[in-house]
Amino acid sequence: MAVSDDIQWRNIDLNLLVTFSYLYRYRSVSLAAEKSFVSQSAMSHSLARLRTLLDDALFERKGHKMEPTDHAHHIAPIVHRLLDSITHELLTKSVFTPEDYNGVCRIGLTDYAEFIFAPVIYDAIREQAPNAQISFINVNRANYVALVESEKLDLVIGSMPVLDDNFDSHYLYTEKHVCLADKHKLALNGDLDKQTFASIEHALVSPDGSLATQVDKKLAEHGLARRVTVASRNFLTIRSLLKQRRLIAIVPEKMAMAQGFDDQLTTFKPPVPVADFDIAMLWHTRLSDSEKGQWLRALVERAILSQ
Repeated sequence: MAVSDDIQWRNIDLNLLVTFSYLYRYRSVSLAAEKSFVSQSAMSHSLARLRTLLDDALFERKGHKMEPTDHAHHIAPIVHRLLDSITHELLTKSVFTPEDYNGVCRIGLTDYAEFIFAPVIYDAIREQAPNAQISFINVNRANYVALVESEKLDLVIGSMPVLDDNFDSHYLYTEKHVCLADKHKLALNGDLDKQTFASIEHALVSPDGSLATQVDKKLAEHGLARRVTVASRNFLTIRSLLKQRRLIAIVPEKMAMAQGFDDQLTTFKPPVPVADFDIAMLWHTRLSDSEKGQWLRALVERAILSQ
């Protein structure tokens, strides 16, 4: 809506609306002044300013009362509506209640976190906030800061070792790695030793497309080398490749143990050390005191740790 250039907004005092409201209610300069805790002269001065601003007498003395003019009667509902709106919509902070919330919960998830936790987070939010919508946004270590800004994310979940200065975080748990393979195709009957591990072709879950990891350095310390024949950022692609093939992959344990697969793949303890990684919640510091943010973070933590 365009604002008229003829109105000098900097000269308008919203207290004048309060003055009008008291005068309209009490029909007396002295009583209006008493009820609004100002002097009678201050009330008279405000009335003079109102008359100039609205180009109308507004209140005229008739006996012992200041009776409203026709214009005052006309604008009274508007003034009262404006004051009510300022009081209840601008000056009164609304309390966040999940059961009444009908907005969107925007959650950034790494590939790992989305695969493992999207269903349980969805169910937890919908249970408490049945009118809410949920938007899952894929993030990674390189882009989460930018996506929090551009996508207005309430929360990020994943492994982010380097925390941006404008973010707070809360540790959830530590994840470890396991080897995943088709046991029968590899003809493995016991523990997986380093030599056997290195002799099997490897599939790699690789967010950046790299075909080498710290595992290769650990094997090299023992004079061994493995051959990575395929890499994908998508765990489901790697998992489907493992079935009925002489392939092995190192994957996060929660991914390997996820329900809903009938491929009968088997997990093994890696024969070389593979670094664990921490999973945490992250959020922009400006959201730390947000009632919605506090509710969502507590809910997500309970949902994840119940898994």
